[in-house]
Amino acid sequence: MLVNGVRRKTRGFTLVEILIVVVILGILAAIVVPQFTNAANDARAGNLRSQIKTIENQLELFRARTGAYPTLAQLQAAPTDATAGTSFGIMVDNDYLKTSPTNPVNGSQTVAAAAAATVGWHWDGSVFGASYFNETTGQITSDP
Repeated sequence: MLVNGVRRKTRGFTLVEILIVVVILGILAAIVVPQFTNAANDARAGNLRSQIKTIENQLELFRARTGAYPTLAQLQAAPTDATAGTSFGIMVDNDYLKTSPTNPVNGSQTVAAAAAATVGWHWDGSVFGASYFNETTGQITSDP
């Protein structure tokens, strides 16, 4: 490179400069990555809250129309249309739900009397909930 008639040698970045940039990027990544992890959990918790509210509303509508809540056996039964899922038969067959809801935490559509690791939803005849979800705190839990 020619500057004022004097030839100057162009140089690249030194090892120290590159290391400083790498350290700064590492610090920024350590700050940003946990925020994305929390965002995914918050999204799942929001999805669960929304699904629970929808199902609870439809259970109330079912009770208002029929005079009683569906039994556990009716919720455990598969819908007539096999493509609609594996549970919530009476709710899907009578158009209260389009398909069997899936718990986004464990991917299960099953319904049982109590929460468990392999169960997506639990129903005791009057209270509906999702496995791995604490409705009091609104947070996803590690224990069903």
